[in-house]
Amino acid sequence: MSSITVNTIEPVGSTLTVGSATDTVTVPTGATISGAISMVPAFEARITTEQNPSGGTDTLINFDSEVFDTNSAYDVSAKRFTVPSGLGGKYHLYCNLTVGSSANSGLAQCQAYVYKNGSKTTTRALTNTNNDGNGRYYGLNLSTSIVLSAGDYIEIYGRGDVDSGTIEVRTDESIFGMYRMIGV
Repeated sequence: MSSITVNTIEPVGSTLTVGSATDTVTVPTGATISGAISMVPAFEARITTEQNPSGGTDTLINFDSEVFDTNSAYDVSAKRFTVPSGLGGKYHLYCNLTVGSSANSGLAQCQAYVYKNGSKTTTRALTNTNNDGNGRYYGLNLSTSIVLSAGDYIEIYGRGDVDSGTIEVRTDESIFGMYRMIGV
């Protein structure tokens, strides 16, 4: 095996190729790749105060506290992620929303939806109980990939119906996050 030791490699044109289509390029454990290869923007938000939306109505979920936000792209006051300028592409979205009833066995059904630019998308999580109100809490999990352009914004809405009690969106178990995917 031969080694080349240099500080900078610059292509003659605008493309630098390392290896060919059938080669494997190995980055040693502990090495860091910096620059253009990163999965940002990325954020994760949580709910700090239990939310009690009206039954049967799509309600913007109050993800009001950032765990992290690499590009200041999540707005805690508007409860939305907005794609920064120049960072359109494919994003991975994940959300866990725990919805319940304040009364034992009171939850009839609950749903969570992804809204893009103010409109409901087809991406949703749905839990139906036995329609006899035998549930107390359900975790709704969303995980999807979505193509976004600069300026697009994403929000999470929830909806629930109870046979008794009030609807609760739980704090400890509810998160919403996204990151830009690389290599796709």
